[in-house]
Amino acid sequence: MIKALFPKLRIVGRDNVIRVLGDEVQMAAFEEAVETMRKHVLKFNAIKPEDILDIVNGKKTHDEIPEGVLIYNISGRPVKARSENQQKLINAYNSNDMVFAVGPAGTGKTYLSIALAVKALKEKAIKKIILSRPAVEAGEKLGFLPGDMKDKIDPYLQPLYDALEDMLPAVRLQDLMDKHVIQIAPLAFMRGRTLSDAVVILDEAQNTTPAQIRMFLTRMGWNSKMIVTGDLTQVDLPHSQKSGLKEAIEILTGIEGIEVVNFNRKDIVRHKLVTRIVNAYEAFDKAKKSELNINSNESIN
Repeated sequence: MIKALFPKLRIVGRDNVIRVLGDEVQMAAFEEAVETMRKHVLKFNAIKPEDILDIVNGKKTHDEIPEGVLIYNISGRPVKARSENQQKLINAYNSNDMVFAVGPAGTGKTYLSIALAVKALKEKAIKKIILSRPAVEAGEKLGFLPGDMKDKIDPYLQPLYDALEDMLPAVRLQDLMDKHVIQIAPLAFMRGRTLSDAVVILDEAQNTTPAQIRMFLTRMGWNSKMIVTGDLTQVDLPHSQKSGLKEAIEILTGIEGIEVVNFNRKDIVRHKLVTRIVNAYEAFDKAKKSELNINSNESIN
């Protein structure tokens, strides 16, 4: 289509390089148009034929992101709040340096947090994104997994990769990771670091110990924001071990610059069955707790 719009030029596209031959004035116009297209794609992750026509004809494209949209994913779909509490998370992020997002699976806590981080990176408000997760589920079994340390740990970090892959083209994402602009690492790798000019996200924080989350929260540096996500109904720690997330919320609630956003089953944006599953398990847990209380009272009597 671009070739047809510039019939006087000889245009050859190979990989990510476009070679152009012809009249210098035409070539200058072509270069300007392609640069505008490139910027459009960086912003929206997609470009339509009508956008190309508008750019070549010198018209203004629909280049302003509508209010409420954070970014566009690789399919060109807008990423924005889909529930009241998701909007609360966005508002809390905008007005605080540290946010705790707590609630059941499927409420979009991690996905929305990563979208906020990618938006900040695109707008050059920060220099890097750091994503972390505790590898508690692995326990001692980690050593029996095949491969080197990265191969052993990557399965536990895959949900973070999945969200990033939905928001950034594969080549761009790989380039940012190679340059350490986007870093994904287990929580244990955070010790000793000071995280400045970054959005730092700790996912699955319910599986941190009090000492681990304290270590993580005190890594915060200048011009940084932290988002801590977790689900207190899915703690994989030993029963005798208190969740660091639960303790951190108890200690830090009400401190200026820190906000806690509580999600509930109404915020679930996955398959409709996820809501039913969460409801069923909540009812089961409630009945089990009630039964334990009755048995305990009978034993005392």
